[in-house]
Amino acid sequence: MLGLTVPRHRLGAVLAGFSLVAAGVAVQVTATPAAAATTHRVLFDNAHAETAGNADWIISTSQPDPTGQGSSPSKETDWTGALSSWGVALQKTGDYSLKTSTSALTYGGSTATDLSNFDTLVLPEPNTLFTTAEKTAIMTFVKNGGGLFMISDHTGADRNNDGEDALEILNDLMTNNSVDSTDPFGFSIDSLSISSDYPSAISDSSNPVLHGSFGTVTKSLIASGTTATLKPADNANVKGLLYRTGYSGNTGAFFATSTFGSGKVAFWGDSSPIDDGTGQSGNTLYDGWNDTGATNAALALNATEWLAGGSGSGSGDGGGGSTCTSAQLLGNNGFESGSSTWNTTSGVITNSGDESARTGSYYAWLAGYGSAHTDTLSQSVTVPTACTTATLSFYLHVDTAETSTSTAYDTLKVQVLNSSGTVLSTLATYSNLNAASGYTQRSFSLAGYAGQTVTLKFTGTEGSTLQTSFVIDDTALNVS
Repeated sequence: MLGLTVPRHRLGAVLAGFSLVAAGVAVQVTATPAAAATTHRVLFDNAHAETAGNADWIISTSQPDPTGQGSSPSKETDWTGALSSWGVALQKTGDYSLKTSTSALTYGGSTATDLSNFDTLVLPEPNTLFTTAEKTAIMTFVKNGGGLFMISDHTGADRNNDGEDALEILNDLMTNNSVDSTDPFGFSIDSLSISSDYPSAISDSSNPVLHGSFGTVTKSLIASGTTATLKPADNANVKGLLYRTGYSGNTGAFFATSTFGSGKVAFWGDSSPIDDGTGQSGNTLYDGWNDTGATNAALALNATEWLAGGSGSGSGDGGGGSTCTSAQLLGNNGFESGSSTWNTTSGVITNSGDESARTGSYYAWLAGYGSAHTDTLSQSVTVPTACTTATLSFYLHVDTAETSTSTAYDTLKVQVLNSSGTVLSTLATYSNLNAASGYTQRSFSLAGYAGQTVTLKFTGTEGSTLQTSFVIDDTALNVS
């Protein structure tokens, strides 16, 4: 119930088993993944069996930096891998910075291949399931403005014989994650094995993927692949660009795009189109990149440019480039998924009956012990550069056993910090003097931090006697 006046006890009712971070960890609002004006940062994944069996889905054997095989490649064989044509073509423009990830995908970390350092993530037929933490990282990256390029293959293409193929792994990413599992992209990948086809592009002269700076797309290639079923009722921005012969509308989409939060998504139903026919010794590969009956190179490169916010990405398609998609950016903003997406001190996110959630069952409870104590609450999120409005809001309830009407013994600070932890601004300080029944919504503009890496930090600090509880629920960061 609201109005607790006795010290807090976090036994049993506290949500157990969460992975919690020590005190002082900040809520990050990281910069939009858009890079400098002429450098678009693309990360190719090679940590999920992308080279198992006959697969060789790498741009170079020099990893993470492909330029170890040469910073100015003139032909695709200057780099080694079945995706080297893709990598070399981007490298030759001088507008891209390319890297390969060989370890678990993270977002908001300190490693060189952390997703916060990139505009686009390419998943070229992954063959092992992403961990729970990786799925949170990927989905948060996209929601916060990143581009996601998912490349599947036909059902049963289990190259490492672990019981999972690429379409199952990508469907699992979309339907079993802590950020949004309610069909966030508006499509699902079909469990099909289509032996051969040349899917045709729709007629849309303004589409930047079909008509980009790398050429015009007319057809693609299926050499054992699959398609997707579109669900525009779940995401109105989903769009099929190339269709299996005889299909249109919401079925048989071989190449599709969508948006999620401030980010962009592309799906391709086969890895053969990106295969340049070369790779490491012993692999049997197919040269779909240079197939004369298709325009696969233009499709891959235009899509990369669109996802990364390049000059040919167009406007009105959402994402983290020159446009802003209206969205709420905080993950698990009502705390109903426990500590997922948030970093907290122990016991902060709870469904204890000693306080009440504003909506749902869970809420964040800082302080309330009646003894010297500090709690923090945090989350990584991006304020997109192109958005002119960015409003942080949350509902706050304060109850206290303090009796003073003039002295703030216990406080809750809401602060903005940079990535080094330096305080840029204290948005507000609440105390035992703000105690009142019920929740009150608090709102602050973060528009001035668009395009910056900042940190939002909630810190509840309690004195040595008499409890004050700061209870937070229904947070949001709305951008437009």
